Amino acid sequence: MQNLEKSMISKLIETAMEQLKFSYTPYSNFKVGASLLTKNGQIYTGCNIENVAYTPTNCAERTAIFKAVSEGVREFDTICIVGGKDGILTEYTAPCGVCRQVMMEFCDPETFRIILAIDKEHYDIYTLKDLLPLGFGLRNLINSREI
Repeated sequence: MQNLEKSMISKLIETAMEQLKFSYTPYSNFKVGASLLTKNGQIYTGCNIENVAYTPTNCAERTAIFKAVSEGVREFDTICIVGGKDGILTEYTAPCGVCRQVMMEFCDPETFRIILAIDKEHYDIYTLKDLLPLGFGLRNLINSREI
């Protein structure tokens, strides 16, 4: 896995934290922000958007990924995720299972990085494989001899 520059890590954390103010969470008050770095260096953002029926709620990570995909971008490098009750960051906010599966659709689990942060000094970097070790993907649908 290629190293990520400290300045880019800081930028992704800052950008994700900025998204907290756009979060729509009248029911849980748990705000999440995300910043997604594409392979070509663009950054897409996302926040969580709740719905009274809960099922239509969309996570910050999927918001960022879907924004990028809707603009024709499908090659991703890193995502940063921050979150907390009332937007106060006290611990890491890991992506839910649905978000991990969406990441599996578009990202190489061996190289795609997930930054979980509280602030610019307190963060950890994982691969998608770290967080979804036996993820279901295209390889499961194709005869392994054909890959």
